[in-house]
Amino acid sequence: MATDPIERAADLLGASSRLLVFTGAGISTESGIPDFRGPDGLWNTVDPEDFTFERYLESAAARRRSWIRWSTSPLRQARPNQGHLATTELARTGRLAGCVTQNIDGLHRAAGLADELLVEVHGNVWTVRCLVCPAEWPTETVFDRVEAGEADPHCPRCGGLIKLTVISFGQAMPAAEMHRGYAMAQAADAVLAVGTTLSVWPAADIPVAAARRGVPFVIVNLGPTDCDGIADLKLETPAGPTMSRLVDLLD
Repeated sequence: MATDPIERAADLLGASSRLLVFTGAGISTESGIPDFRGPDGLWNTVDPEDFTFERYLESAAARRRSWIRWSTSPLRQARPNQGHLATTELARTGRLAGCVTQNIDGLHRAAGLADELLVEVHGNVWTVRCLVCPAEWPTETVFDRVEAGEADPHCPRCGGLIKLTVISFGQAMPAAEMHRGYAMAQAADAVLAVGTTLSVWPAADIPVAAARRGVPFVIVNLGPTDCDGIADLKLETPAGPTMSRLVDLLD
């Protein structure tokens, strides 16, 4: 058996032809996006109540702060890193059952991962949706309105409240995306969780659902996770370089 941890991961996942990749904030920190709950994360710089769905619905001031916060976020300048590109390369080899991400940065999509292989269970910052009618459009068009001085943008079609597709605290999870994620977990013959503590539910139940079926389960994360005890292998290594080398070994 290999002694190098990444080689051991490749041994465990080598027979897989339907690998489920589940990613969290740790895969995007190398793109300059702070971990939401880390020392420099957004959670430590704002009122947590501003992130609740209820506050967003009831307060024009909270909505204004939200639009300004997102329009000045480092997410707008972030670019895919080795980890995102390696996931797309895994899809190119035909081994990827799908990628379920908790991240809202859109970097898997920016790295070229096809829509049919990607589930963004917490939404993303690049699409705005009306909460009243079915209208949706690119976020940049709303950022333009905010930067032009519009304090509380509403839907140009029906006048309803609009919101990023990012899921706020207290907002229902997107049923269709959760269903797609569980379908990928059911089809998977191995699971690779990258850059996540696997502590945010119900999203974290998706890789666990696959692991319960007895398929190989590998975690790559700097720091403990809630699922270390059920993983076949835990790697305490940086997400990007680990993913890049692992995919090279699997190719």
